[in-house]
This record gives sequence, C-alpha cells and structure tokens, in this order.
Amino acid sequence: MAENTEGDLNSNLLHAPYHTGDPQLDTAIGQWLRWDKNPKTKEQIENLLRNGMNKELRDRLCCRMTFGTAGLRSAMGAGFCYINDLTVIQSTQGMYKYLERCFSDFKQRGFVVGYDTRGQVTSSCSSQRLAKLTAAVLLAKDVPVYLFSRYVPTPFVPYAVQKLKAVAGVMITASHNRKEDNGYKVYWETGAQITSPHDKEILKCIEECVEPWNGSWNDNLVDTSPLKRDPLQDICRRYMEDLKKICFYRELNSKTTLKFVHTSFHGVGHDYVQLAFKVFGFKPPIPVPEQKDPDPDFSTVKCPNPEEGESVLELSLRLAEKENARIVLATDPDADRLAAAELQENGSWKVFTGNELAALFGWWMFDCWKKNKSRNADVKNVYMLATTVSSKILKAIALKEGFHFEETLPGFKWIGSRIIDLLENGKEVLFAFEESIGFLCGTSVLDKDGVSAAVVVAEMASYLETMNITLKQQLVKVYEKYGYHISKTSYFLCYEPSTIKSIFERLRNFDSPKEYPKFCGTFAILHVRDITTGYDSSQPNKKSVLPVSKNSQMITFTFQNGCVATLRTSGTEPKIKYYAEMCASPDQRYIPRSELLDHMVTLCLTF
Repeated sequence: MAENTEGDLNSNLLHAPYHTGDPQLDTAIGQWLRWDKNPKTKEQIENLLRNGMNKELRDRLCCRMTFGTAGLRSAMGAGFCYINDLTVIQSTQGMYKYLERCFSDFKQRGFVVGYDTRGQVTSSCSSQRLAKLTAAVLLAKDVPVYLFSRYVPTPFVPYAVQKLKAVAGVMITASHNRKEDNGYKVYWETGAQITSPHDKEILKCIEECVEPWNGSWNDNLVDTSPLKRDPLQDICRRYMEDLKKICFYRELNSKTTLKFVHTSFHGVGHDYVQLAFKVFGFKPPIPVPEQKDPDPDFSTVKCPNPEEGESVLELSLRLAEKENARIVLATDPDADRLAAAELQENGSWKVFTGNELAALFGWWMFDCWKKNKSRNADVKNVYMLATTVSSKILKAIALKEGFHFEETLPGFKWIGSRIIDLLENGKEVLFAFEESIGFLCGTSVLDKDGVSAAVVVAEMASYLETMNITLKQQLVKVYEKYGYHISKTSYFLCYEPSTIKSIFERLRNFDSPKEYPKFCGTFAILHVRDITTGYDSSQPNKKSVLPVSKNSQMITFTFQNGCVATLRTSGTEPKIKYYAEMCASPDQRYIPRSELLDHMVTLCLTF
C-alpha cells in the first residue's frame, strides 16, 4: 500500500467527517477548513485536529468576537474568535450587508479603510493585509473604497469618513494592546465610532454572511479595480490644514527655546507628528531613533502602552536628558493617545496622568477660547466632555467659568456620538477626554487624537515658558483655582470571564440578595450606581441617568467623605480597571491625602 503524502493528509482532513463527539465543533471544523485560504491559519487548525486538541478547537471555533469599546479586538491567529483573514472577510461581508440596507447611495459614496503596522508571521497576518482583504470584499461588490496606501494614525480614518462623505470606515488596529492582538474599528458616516444599535445589527449581518463570497479573497482587486482610490495625500493635507484651528501662538512657537523629544512607540506616529509640529511653527521634535520606525514586535518596550508611565518611557527620557529637552511626548502605536513627561528642577521626571493632562488641556482650551472668541460668542454654548470614570476637573472648571460639562459612558464612541448631537444643536465643543490618555482638542476629528494632542501640549509648554512657568506649576495653579482633584487609576488582569462575573455579582449581592455594600472598611458608602443593571441609588426613581450597558460590568461607589470609586471591565483587554478620585472645592485650601485614596482603593479591591 502506498504511503500517504502530506498533501493526501490535508485532502483527507478537508473532506473527512469529524467525530469529536460535539456536533457544533464538527460543523465549525468543517467550515473553517473549507473557507480559510490562508495556509498558516488553516495549518494551525489542522494541527490541533491531528493532535486531538478538542478543547482548544472548541475555544477557537465555537464562539465569535463581539463589539467592545473600540470595535472588534482579539489576538491574531486561527479561529472564529480571533482576528485573521477569514474573520475580517466575514466581518466586512456583514458590514456590506448592513450598509447596503442603511444607505441607498452606498455605491456612490464609498467606504474608507486604514491600517496600522501590526503583524504576526506565524499567522501570515498583518494590518496591511487585513485592510486589503477588507477593501477586496467591498470592491468585489462594486463599492468605491478609499484605501490608504500606507499606514496612518487611527484618527485619519474618522476624519476621512467625514471629509470624503463616505458611509462608513474601518481602521485595522489594536492601538496600544500587546503585540499579539489586532482589531477592526468601525466608524459611521458621522465620523464617530459605531454605537448601539449599529453594533448589534452588524453582528447579526456577520452571522448571516459567514461563508466567503465569490471575490472576497481576491485581494488583487486592490491593484486592479478602478473603484479603489488612495486618499492619503488629500486627507493628510486637509488634516494638517484643520490643525491650524487649534493653533493660537504660531509666531511664539517658532521662537521657543524649548526642545521636545517624541517617541512613536514603534508605530505610525513619527511622520505625522513631525508634520503637525511644522504646521504649528515649531522646529521638528527629536525622535527616539530606536522607536521611530514601525516594528510589530515593539522590541524595545515590555508593553506598547505609554500609559504605563516611566517604565516604558526609559529611552525617551534618557534621550531628552542627553539633548537637554524638557518635554517628552509619546504617542501610542496607532497615534490616538498621548503621554507626556516634564523634567523637573531636581532632575526627576514628572509623568503626567491622563487626568492631570486633561486638567491642563481644559484650562488651555478655555483660556484660548476666551482670548480669541468672537464678540457675540456665548459661554453658555460652550461644552467640554469626559467619560464617567475620568476626573471631574472639567466639571469644576465649567462650574466656575460658566460653560457646560457632560459625562458619558466609558469609551470615545460615546463622546463622539454626544459631540455630534451638540454640534447639530449649534453648540461648541472645546475639549473632551478619557482618563486613559485619550484627548480631543476641537472637533475636526470625532475620536481621540494623539497627533493633535502632542502639538497642543508643545504649544502650551512654549507659551508657559515665556512666563517661566512649567507644566507642573501650571497644573498646581489650575488646582488652586478650581479645586484639587487627586485620582488613582490602575487595573489587574483577569483572563476568566466567569471569575469577573462572580466578582461583580458578589458586589450586587453583598450581605443579602440584591443588596450592595454599605461600608468599605470604616468608610460609609452614600450612593451606588450600577451601569450594567441600570440602578442608581442617588436618583429618585433609582434608575441610572447614563445609558445601561449590559454587555460590560461597571459599578460606582460614592462615599460620604466625597471619594468616588469605580470598578469596571475593559472593553479591549482582559482587565478589571479601578478608578478613584477625591475632589476638593475651590474654597478648600488643602490637598486631599493620596494615602487615603490608596487605602480606599485597597479596601474596594477586597470587597
């Protein structure tokens, strides 16, 4: 009898009936091996099948990704719950079906596709390839596609959707996640991320379109179709032109003696931050050479998230000391977030938290508005926004200065959606933020933007330098005027959904069923708000003012001593995040003790 070749084995696997004892898994295996045309990911499933690894096969093939706070996001690799060629094709087919239903002019207006620089050799998966496959699915259905010819910052996609009047757009990115991850971030025609019911309806359409259509794998269409257009030069030019709207001291910028170091964290930011500095009149920031160019392995940092602070900014800080630069600016790999650090007189570095930077941005954007407003401008039409887990410092500034402050659910998709409502009603939004170093100055883009934030910090610093004031000193002035706001934010990792659920269910049924904790250690709890269930004890009807978000866990405790503490699950990573803040009113001339906050956080985590 002739010996089986590898090709025969593959053929047998492809056509054999599967008898794992789980009919759902047998069906899923058959579908994957028929539909996947990527040799690397197909081989991953075949190897698991050969080795009888049914549990892992079930984990990979018997569940699907869902939309979180930033779209679809998961590890790259084989399986319906991972990011790969096949799941991106399926997602785009679902997008097509839903958009065709929503827009009669879909095939006239088109769709925008951008991507970052992530990649994984073992799955033959990269953001650029996934972007091409996204475009191919739509081009095969005669939809015009604006596909960027090179990597771009995430904010370029929502900006392009608006400017090109496309019906929607997708950015292939996992932002600051670990190197193994990637994602599929969806923007609606407004330029804001999708919210409910669009996310749920798109998921339904994806589930109805799981088998690849004819032409969906034909990525050659990207090179041959007359419907493919490259928006890079046009969008970059228009974006940089719009940046001028939030530049107030260009002449001063051109004369500043301050030096700036910028790191792009092995991502997309370098070229675009350089251009933004030129628009504002600055000399180019000094790049960190080891981190300037794209590297999907993020080889010089343990984690590609500048929010982690001094531990991941080591190369930037050492270069700044060598170059006599006082300010370090760090954009995350897709350039939608910004971290900043300032050299202090004693030689140490002050790495600002997201909440501290927001205090500075809030002061700055309102100060610039006051100095440049038109004669008939009304402060009552001015708004600033923040997510509910972020510092309330903007609320304090708004109360004193007379403009409006609003808070939203966590995630910039909620901020973007609310900004649209406000703009449509003739309001002016100066600034919005989330504490995880996501900032939006102005409204040219309706998502967080690290490129514009970086150059606004530079202008703020150069302006303050003319008065011999540092960023840290100005932060103290903001707190002295509007009240000290001391916050503590962090997270712990939890990979088991069942564990996460049990933690939050325990809080909801603490001493008895449907009873929340009344004390945390010796500290009395005044109110509880549970966004997951819609409960809020502070409201007369006990119902939350913020929308209910059943797909995520979030409980906020307000203490009698004024501290507010929130526990929530991340929408993009396996994390339980916690946030706590003590706020003093402007007439209280003391700084809330950070040790008290640390103690309360510790107590909250022992519930």
